Amino acid sequence: MSVAESPAARLQALFEGHRLTPTQRRIAHCMVRRAADVPFLSSVELAELAGVSQPSVTRFAVALGFDGYPALRKHLREVAPAEEPAQSGAHNEYQQAVEAEIENLKHLARLLADPEPVRKAGRILAASRPLPVLGLRAAASQAYGFAYFGAKVHPDVRLLDEAGSMLHDRVDAAVRAGASALLCFALPRHPREVVDALDHARRSGLTVVTVADSAFAPVAKVSDLLLPAAVGTGLAFDTACAPMLLGRVLLEAMCDDLPDAQARLEEFDARAAARGLFVE
Repeated sequence: MSVAESPAARLQALFEGHRLTPTQRRIAHCMVRRAADVPFLSSVELAELAGVSQPSVTRFAVALGFDGYPALRKHLREVAPAEEPAQSGAHNEYQQAVEAEIENLKHLARLLADPEPVRKAGRILAASRPLPVLGLRAAASQAYGFAYFGAKVHPDVRLLDEAGSMLHDRVDAAVRAGASALLCFALPRHPREVVDALDHARRSGLTVVTVADSAFAPVAKVSDLLLPAAVGTGLAFDTACAPMLLGRVLLEAMCDDLPDAQARLEEFDARAAARGLFVE
């Protein structure tokens, strides 16, 4: 199945062009994450999954141009026919969480069937000197991982992983130093400070590239290029295998636009060997 034929892609196309309220964006986000299941969910079940009221689901369907949720569900069954999902009773809760992450990775693979958005992001990030990388709270580890490896091939990567009054100052400092872009990792729950920082970055002239859990995430409106990668929600704390992998894919794309990337890696390996940095 191509990315254009996937249930999630069909849902994305259905939502495009509609002005949705924050509650409706939350429902849309939930539907994309559970794209294979949605045609079989009642309005009550969808409301529980999205954490909204049942009337909100009905209003959401009407906002999309349907008479109500039953009409929306009928439409989904017609345009995206699929077998009803198998019962997962044979798996315990830990296995179910792993299976859900596997599905997230499969969805990411389908999105990457069109590599141009990632390649475009790689070109934008490679050209920025310096390159600020933002990630707060749950997304801090994603930003740190990108910055750690990115610094081995990019001449000036600046990690922004602390919120507070200094965050705008550090964005301003990057702009003064010549930055043209900012990379952001944004994961649930989305801190207000991230949205504010991205809005400030764009008003300061930076191109904002964002890795987020959904195209309907709150950061979408303050991003120039958003790359979605779903998170797992089956455990007490969200799991983020797909966003992490997408970050590594972005690194690869950035390396493709840094002519001296391979030379920098070889230089690092030589220094590491001379210092006995790693245990063989």
